[in-house]
Amino acid sequence: MNTSAGRLHSQLFDADAFADELNSGAPPLSLFRETLKHHAQRLRESFDSGVPVVDLVQGRARLVDQLLQHAWKLNLPSDASAAFVAVGGYGRGELHPASDIDLMVLVADSDPDYLREPLERLLTFLWDIGLEVGHSVRSVDECVREAQQDLSVVTNLMEARLLAGSRSLFERMREATGPDRIWDSREFFAAKRREQTQRYSKYDDTAYNLEPNIKGSPGGLRDIQMITWVAKRHFAAETMHALVAHGFLTEEEYATLERGQDLLWKIRFALHTLTGRREDRLLFDYQRTLATQFGYRDQA
Repeated sequence: MNTSAGRLHSQLFDADAFADELNSGAPPLSLFRETLKHHAQRLRESFDSGVPVVDLVQGRARLVDQLLQHAWKLNLPSDASAAFVAVGGYGRGELHPASDIDLMVLVADSDPDYLREPLERLLTFLWDIGLEVGHSVRSVDECVREAQQDLSVVTNLMEARLLAGSRSLFERMREATGPDRIWDSREFFAAKRREQTQRYSKYDDTAYNLEPNIKGSPGGLRDIQMITWVAKRHFAAETMHALVAHGFLTEEEYATLERGQDLLWKIRFALHTLTGRREDRLLFDYQRTLATQFGYRDQA
């Protein structure tokens, strides 16, 4: 998380006060739920007041990180042989107002009976406080097997980030699914190119051109993410700016991508706020409203 996003997060969420209230015996369900509701309102107000969208997207991810870490401690035994892992877009540390929160519970063996009840309790708690989570429970061997067969799985695992639990288990998974074990960078690039071609054919008609999907349409967020994925597999680059040091991008090209992502994030954040759901299509119904919100005016 960048420095300004960290400062904003500290202003919007007092982590120490939350922990104190939780430890004092406050009902967890209502405390978590009210915290999420209050933070969402503060994010909307910050967006309307012109706070950079990158700070808001990263700040929401940081809040959810901290709430999930507390929820894990409340529901899982401290000696559980498991790791709580953020994957996908959430693994990148990015969360728009209505984005899915993709999670994986990494377990030491493929059938952890003793964890079944605590995990069910954890997931029920997350849904009850208002978080829309997608989750999987996998062993390291299952991660490898599914990643070998499914390009989307290996892509998600590349962006995995440890939230709580066993770091050694997490590192075993990272090593076992690395490019020296499965999906070397050349093979990964070729598969991602095929995936991009299929996606372009899906969105390449007049309706999608006039009402583009901010994520999936050509020139959308998925294309920027694809650059990062391919480079991460090839260079082990953790950030897009690292590609400048590798000579893959110039500073000017990097700045162009950053500006493009910032605009697309701004539109996506506004769509989620306007519709109250995960809406990535810039439909005619929303275009005029967002244009006015962003300060565009008709000319003679």
